[in-house]
Amino acid sequence: MDTRRLRLLVELSRLGSMRAVADELHITTSTVSQQLAVLAREAGAVLIEPDGRRVRLTPAGQRLAGHAVTILAAVEAARLDLDPLAEPAGALRVAGFATAVRRSLLPVAATLAATHPRVRLLIHEHEPFEAFELLALDAVDLALTYDYNLAPAAFDAALESVPLWEMPWGLAVPRDDPGADFAGFAGHDWIVNSRNTADEDVVRTMASLVGFTPRIVHRADSLDLVQDMIVAGLGSGCCRWGPPRCPASG
Repeated sequence: MDTRRLRLLVELSRLGSMRAVADELHITTSTVSQQLAVLAREAGAVLIEPDGRRVRLTPAGQRLAGHAVTILAAVEAARLDLDPLAEPAGALRVAGFATAVRRSLLPVAATLAATHPRVRLLIHEHEPFEAFELLALDAVDLALTYDYNLAPAAFDAALESVPLWEMPWGLAVPRDDPGADFAGFAGHDWIVNSRNTADEDVVRTMASLVGFTPRIVHRADSLDLVQDMIVAGLGSGCCRWGPPRCPASG
């Protein structure tokens, strides 16, 4: 159905006569009548009926007019959304791991609220593989993820990736442990992430380079918990997130 004809129906519902609609839209009464007749054929229903010397909407015409209000509003919203000069508005859905949310997202949240008050920031805490799945499903618009030099993430060609910052990735052990290098902890229990396998891949790769297979005993998602477990003497772990990236759906 042509939105211009739907507008004629809405105006007829509001103004009550074809002449009033014609005057409002600066067209002829015959044009209004002809276009409403076409709309009736498209809808497969009688939309108007005589009412003395005037016309009125039939029950079907009234229902279609109600739908037309919603349709026209949606079309206008879409037009404004695509207008490059329009003020940004709507929900910005971001998935990210906790460190990146704290470091890269929360510091700009207040600025975003002040400069673009019509934009609502929706934050979801997820590991990278979960964030990528959400991007693929169009469930989020932006993902804050991380990968490692020894375990780089493979980005879908449909995604745009922007590096944000880098951090060294160090070995965390109890303070009084006598070990001096990575190979010195070959006999230790190891702690890795319970939700993302990338850091385990790096631990196994580094261990293989110095001739041992790490004994993975504990798995924890919280970096704070991993550090507490190391302090408690439950194992060793690598405790720094690598270079985060910011993929967005393209």
